[in-house]
Amino acid sequence: MSSTKADLLIIGAGPAGAAAAIRAARGGAKVVVFDKAPYGRDKVCGDGLTPRAIGALQELDINLDGAHHIRGLRMIANSTVRELDWPSGTRFPNHGAVWPRRRLDAALIDSATEAGAEVIWESEALPTLDGDTVTGVEADGKRWVAPMTVVAAGAPGKVAKILGTDRVKDEPFGLAIRAYAQSPRHDDQHLEACLTLKDEHGVAVPGYGWMFPAGDGTVNIGTGALSTMKGFKKLNLNTLLDSYADMVRESWGLAEFTERPRAWRLPMTAQRRHGDGWVAIGDAAGLINPMNGEGIDYGLESGMIAADHFLVDPSTAPARYDVEVGERFDSFLSTGRRFSFLIGHPWILKTGLRMAVGTEQIANITLQVMGNLVDGQTPGAAGRIFRLTDKALATADPILRRTRAAA
Repeated sequence: MSSTKADLLIIGAGPAGAAAAIRAARGGAKVVVFDKAPYGRDKVCGDGLTPRAIGALQELDINLDGAHHIRGLRMIANSTVRELDWPSGTRFPNHGAVWPRRRLDAALIDSATEAGAEVIWESEALPTLDGDTVTGVEADGKRWVAPMTVVAAGAPGKVAKILGTDRVKDEPFGLAIRAYAQSPRHDDQHLEACLTLKDEHGVAVPGYGWMFPAGDGTVNIGTGALSTMKGFKKLNLNTLLDSYADMVRESWGLAEFTERPRAWRLPMTAQRRHGDGWVAIGDAAGLINPMNGEGIDYGLESGMIAADHFLVDPSTAPARYDVEVGERFDSFLSTGRRFSFLIGHPWILKTGLRMAVGTEQIANITLQVMGNLVDGQTPGAAGRIFRLTDKALATADPILRRTRAAA
């Protein structure tokens, strides 16, 4: 079989893959992107963009005119409501957005094409190996070779099985479901998150329900839950979504769903995220915040990191990428996973939610966590509390795992 040469091959044309393609193509690389879906496909998602994601999109020079501007987050826990704007004075912008994935993904991949990347749609690409080294991909009976392949294929599938990037079995993961509905509040400038959900049996759900106004006459409504809750295996997502919709129907003037609700899995770990000749980015690398299920910003950032290291030296890029991603994300994400074991216990969840929105000072820290704005370098109270929590949960990790709620 003859082979076509390229500099960088990317499996997946979502935000992570598109970010890598934009960065590499603008740096002069010959980039080929493969995606199983047709151009303009919808990707099931909450559609919310954190200030961190906005910052990444600005770094990629993406025109944000098509996105609905969001000032902040409204958090609801039982009868307590806290409406807070995204903070100013951080290294991120002070606003977020809602941008339905059909339009966001198109804007990103169009920018990749404009930068010179070739995109091959409706083509399932699988990595080809020489021993343990990925040498390229095979798709539609054809073969491409390149010094590095980027895996941006989302939740684990065939590619993950080939490369061993499946999620770590005993670590938490999430499930979420979303729908669209018309609402007179479609142009609201705050995301809304209900932190106190219960399943049909009255069991507290570690997760939240969301109302994300899209500014186009509709809202994205959804619910998500972590695998650490008691009874997770029996959780009915459609029932949970219907129950939440009933809760917000009057306050949002919510009409019937415009389409059938769609669910998806949120991988929050990966057994590997690099190897000889390849790296995994975004969801494929398990880069999702366990405390909000959000990963677009991490996908964009990890895509840019992968491309930047590739442009310096493809041979050392995978290892250097893994180090930088680890330094930037691992501490916060591991703390989030440990925290998810804690809130899997209903009584801890109930107490924690009261604290999370109990005072404006603590609510502001919760806001930064929900916005992916906290990490080991964050200054101020949020950073100090994160570092203390990180150390405490790391010490308690064996106990957390032994005492996790029964699924």
